[in-house]
Amino acid sequence: MRDAMNKLGGDSNKINPLVPVDLVIDHSVQVDVARSENAVQANMEFEFRRNKERFAFLKWGSNAFHNMLVVPPGSGIVHQVNLEYLGRVVFNTNGMLYPDSVVGTDSHTTMIDGLGVAGWGVGGIEAEAAMLGQPMSMVLPGVVGFKLSGKLRDGVTATDLVLTVTQMLRKHGVVGMFVEFYGEGMSELSLADRATIANMSPEYGATMGFFPVDHVTLQYLKLTGRSDDTVSMIESYLRANKMFVDYSEPQSERVYSSYLELNLEEVVPCVSGPKRPHDRVPLNEMKADWHACLDNRVGFKGFAIPKEYQSKVAEFNFHGTPAQLRHGDVVIAAITSCTNTSNPSVMLGAALVAKKACELGLEVKPWIKTSLAPGSGVVTKYLQNSGLQKYLNHLGFHIVGYGCTTCIGNSGDIDDAVAAAITENDIVAAAVLSGNRNFEGRVHPLTRANYLASPPLVVAYALAGSVNIDFETEPVGVGKDGKKIFLRDIWPSSEEVAHVVQKSVLPDMFKATYEAITKGNPMWNQLSVPSGTLYAWDPKSTYIHEPPYFKDMTMSPPGPHGVKGAYCLLNFGDSITTDHISPAGSIHKDSPAAKYLMERGVDRRDFNSYGSRRGNDEIMARGTFANIRLVNKLLNGEVGPKTIHIPTGEKLSVFDAAMRYKNEGHDTVILAGAEYGSGSSRDWAAKGPMLLGVKAVIAKSFERIHRSNLVGMGIIPLCFKPGEDAETHGLTGHERYTIDLPSSVSEIRPGQDVRVVTDSGKSFTCVIRFDTEVELAYFDHGGILQYVIRNLINVRQ
Repeated sequence: MRDAMNKLGGDSNKINPLVPVDLVIDHSVQVDVARSENAVQANMEFEFRRNKERFAFLKWGSNAFHNMLVVPPGSGIVHQVNLEYLGRVVFNTNGMLYPDSVVGTDSHTTMIDGLGVAGWGVGGIEAEAAMLGQPMSMVLPGVVGFKLSGKLRDGVTATDLVLTVTQMLRKHGVVGMFVEFYGEGMSELSLADRATIANMSPEYGATMGFFPVDHVTLQYLKLTGRSDDTVSMIESYLRANKMFVDYSEPQSERVYSSYLELNLEEVVPCVSGPKRPHDRVPLNEMKADWHACLDNRVGFKGFAIPKEYQSKVAEFNFHGTPAQLRHGDVVIAAITSCTNTSNPSVMLGAALVAKKACELGLEVKPWIKTSLAPGSGVVTKYLQNSGLQKYLNHLGFHIVGYGCTTCIGNSGDIDDAVAAAITENDIVAAAVLSGNRNFEGRVHPLTRANYLASPPLVVAYALAGSVNIDFETEPVGVGKDGKKIFLRDIWPSSEEVAHVVQKSVLPDMFKATYEAITKGNPMWNQLSVPSGTLYAWDPKSTYIHEPPYFKDMTMSPPGPHGVKGAYCLLNFGDSITTDHISPAGSIHKDSPAAKYLMERGVDRRDFNSYGSRRGNDEIMARGTFANIRLVNKLLNGEVGPKTIHIPTGEKLSVFDAAMRYKNEGHDTVILAGAEYGSGSSRDWAAKGPMLLGVKAVIAKSFERIHRSNLVGMGIIPLCFKPGEDAETHGLTGHERYTIDLPSSVSEIRPGQDVRVVTDSGKSFTCVIRFDTEVELAYFDHGGILQYVIRNLINVRQ
């Protein structure tokens, strides 16, 4: 949805014609078929069969609403489509010029900041409200100036740079802030490199990482098929309004809230992991870091494998061939994600690695699930034009689809024999992916170690077969002549990559791809949907279900609610992500959601994923806190989606415990540490807890989008005072919690202190994280959507 920061007005079924709304079905492709020439078609057929109801719902919406463009599934990842096609930079509406801006329901909407368009992610709740006419509010953010100098060294990739930037900014602390990049080093970064850095804003915590428009931006606009007249208009308008940066002219010093600086020459090849995007590991330290992770206690950098088991070998039979697995062996290698697949230098760099490897006779073990999922059809065109796709195919990196795959947890099943070897021998298996997130349980249930890496390194690790390798001193493999082949033997120079990019990436490719994009594909075009402006709910559907948010809603706002005698549903530590709260991946066979589906006759092979089932609140409520790697302090070290029902001491699934509390008439709260709700802008991470009866979350700190989503669903976000947390107050989670709030919202101020009292006699002061008066109005109404609907009705009356 573009320019939703402008107020969208008028009738609820008509979007303001001044503001175009583009809806890209950013479909997550399940990689059922990987190593196959026809993988794209096979996976698309699977997806249309599984998701027919969802697609029909979206196609109905495109007909029911005016001024709404739908880019059909199978077209690419929303952020790359936005960058290459939808982004205007400057709008020209009947001669009125104004800067482009965008909010999107995915946190990586920030990728468009690389094009000089102000954009960031919001929750679906907030976006829905904007489309219904609600303006967006925010506290004016601080702006961090990030100065770049120098030039990347030969062989260093944009991915190495973004992982370095991510670590620096996460350490600096930029949650809720804007970051603006500037300096002489900007001229050394391509637009695609900038977009890679902007894309990972959520991983470093910023609202956006902005790159002002300059000559590099204009060159990219021309490359991607924007007309000369359009590019000229953009430059003239931005220059006239002093929004264009010309690095050929003297630059004045800029004033920022705080400053960081990076000499690009200092960036070294690296990966990040095994559980968080900002845990960067220089490539030459990877082997030592891996062994430290095996030794360390269970945590972000530890698996606690006893020394005597670290050399364990799991023997198994792979389709008649004897095989072995060890700790750190790679079982998934995926070139995936919006972060990197939009960047020709790293994509063609990966293809050059594959070419050199094939020529030297290197192979990838057949049980490693390899895949290539480009962000748009343009990537396929330039890979084929370069003549390099065949080498990726030979190593198993066939194109499997256009959309989010392994990075969102849609890697599909790994081979049964491999899965059995991992589970029966407690092997810490690894995935290496060119993604932006590697949180526990996200990539695949059986890969406890997940490393983010550049596409060329993904190919290298697939060839090596293990993350337990020092690429400086150990060979990637043995060539056809028996000679040891090292990474340096197959790694292309920056000059080689630049030459192939220059020769292979052409404007006509973008024009051809996007001229056809809105025409859809046969499966989409043949999808029949009902007409009319009211959707006909099917009570038997397990995909689309009428949500309960507006049941029993009255025209009078319910007013603010406190919390009285609430039990603690879950007690968390730091860095609980939205993937922990509301996983998007596979539905475990023993979960409450699986039980619900089986009771309705859905076969296990048709469970699909939580992400695909998010139109059904019954399933998503059951999937809340269903992450298999959840660490809940109430369980005293046990890992999994369980909790303790405090009154009885019973261990139950989180859903079952929450329903018991609701049936007993008890409120619940959640205790958490720092960075609660980091990761995806997943609105179900707020909708789900609300449906479970959670009334408040008390944390050390919140990620921006998730805090906003909690407010939007009427859940009270509370922050401990600096230097305090549940442990400093001696809280175990077995207490009952009371939070008294005034009965009138006019008596509550944004950011005021609130007293929390427990039945154990302990009490403490928190800061209430309603950050604006508008958010207090949402709370008064029970949530943002209720607020918007009441206002719409009042306007019509």
